[in-house]
Amino acid sequence: MDSFEIQGGCPLKGEVTISGSKNSVLAILAATLLTRETCTIRRVPNLSDVRFMGEILKTLGAHFELQGDTVTVKAEEIGCVGDYELIRKMRGSICILGPLLGRLHRAQVSLPGGCVIGARPIDLHLKGLVGLGADITIDGGYVHAEASNARLQADDVFMGGRNGPTVLGTANVMMAATLAKGTTTIQSAACEPEIVDLADFLTAMGARISGAGSPTIEIKGVEELHGTEHEVIPDRIESGTFAIAAAATNGDVTIKDTRADHFHAVLDKLREAGVKIERNGKDLRVRRNGPLSSVELTTQPYAGFPTDLQAQMMALMTLPQGISIIT
Repeated sequence: MDSFEIQGGCPLKGEVTISGSKNSVLAILAATLLTRETCTIRRVPNLSDVRFMGEILKTLGAHFELQGDTVTVKAEEIGCVGDYELIRKMRGSICILGPLLGRLHRAQVSLPGGCVIGARPIDLHLKGLVGLGADITIDGGYVHAEASNARLQADDVFMGGRNGPTVLGTANVMMAATLAKGTTTIQSAACEPEIVDLADFLTAMGARISGAGSPTIEIKGVEELHGTEHEVIPDRIESGTFAIAAAATNGDVTIKDTRADHFHAVLDKLREAGVKIERNGKDLRVRRNGPLSSVELTTQPYAGFPTDLQAQMMALMTLPQGISIIT
């Protein structure tokens, strides 16, 4: 489909149930490579990125099955070389690097974008894995990584960057460290709920992780991980998008089965703009029947206002009188 035609002018009303978090599920699917046993993941969103990751897992030798919103993965026998054409098309697929390196002690994964290195957005990923004792070279659009002592060695790893912590980089190092020898400490770790969700999944597999959700995460390496079952957290960006859409259309929408504590900064700015928000357990009712007020906001790493909701909030701020400033 090349275009959408939308007949507007109607307030959004009713209920919507939120899908599982895309940013959680991609890392969790990669984490299934850490064990030979079966993992079952529920509340998986129906997205092309999920199907892409499934194809990547299958090319590595894993069994991948998607039925409804449930995925089953069994990575009993896997290879260490990722498919170039598949991986280079999806930035998030770089998160298979840590699990492959942790379990097989070697990995060959194409760069996001293939041979075009550009600004090298995965520098912090590589820095963290080198800190665990990996030898890494880049050749022909591939990252070649190998544990220098036949197994990764735990260490203190600093993951801060020019633009703050890296979520995927934190996930990659955390996954690799679960099977490293000794105790790894990740400093300046990303604090996003998706990192906590991944840590919960890994812990259910037998990993020993503490501090997830804070800037310091400690991982005590174990010999092996086992299979488990897990339900993915609700997608906070989808939740925030529906909340903003309800406000923009003078609507009255109940957002079902979400986590308000995962996007407090968004709800705070909506209330400041004059939007009424009522919380009832896991549900949120968002409505507006009056004028909006302009607001000022700055996007920040979690728990600040997320960059992924900047565009939606900017559209909303075209409606009130006065000047809104988004930094």
